[in-house]
Amino acid sequence: MSEKDFDDLIESANPVMAVVTTVAEGVRAGCVVGFHGQSSVEPRHYCVWLSKANHTYRTALRAEHLAVHLLTRDDMEIATHFGTTTGEDGDKFTTLSVSDGPGGVPLLEALPNRFVGRRRAMLDLGGDHACVELVVDLAQRAGAFDALRLRDVVHLRPGHEAEERAVSPER
Repeated sequence: MSEKDFDDLIESANPVMAVVTTVAEGVRAGCVVGFHGQSSVEPRHYCVWLSKANHTYRTALRAEHLAVHLLTRDDMEIATHFGTTTGEDGDKFTTLSVSDGPGGVPLLEALPNRFVGRRRAMLDLGGDHACVELVVDLAQRAGAFDALRLRDVVHLRPGHEAEERAVSPER
């Protein structure tokens, strides 16, 4: 397999970026994700892949709900905020306007194109990310938008590198 060919294919797909938020035991968490997609038409299911190095991943292990906020090209500042800082250093939400969604999941007022799902399953195949499957309970849309994509944020340095994952892969 050519790693470059795979990387080029993914770059061509240029996925939409999202901020995933969650809460467990009163602890809020959120991060930028590029690995996500619908996984069932009926019932509506959606999967997000969270880096095992992230505070958001560790919080999602105990959470009941997650919110997926789709980013627009106007949301680069929020993408930078959630993509380059870590929840271990403090609450990422303190400077933002936030409301509580189902199960207390943080909803970012500045990001109105979003949906909330109940955690149905978590799948860890030993890589640097784990998949969280959601049953979509609520969707809100502010209208058509120009999506922020992977190509737009590739320059951001993550708050954690993949090698820092909380759980090492089994080989």
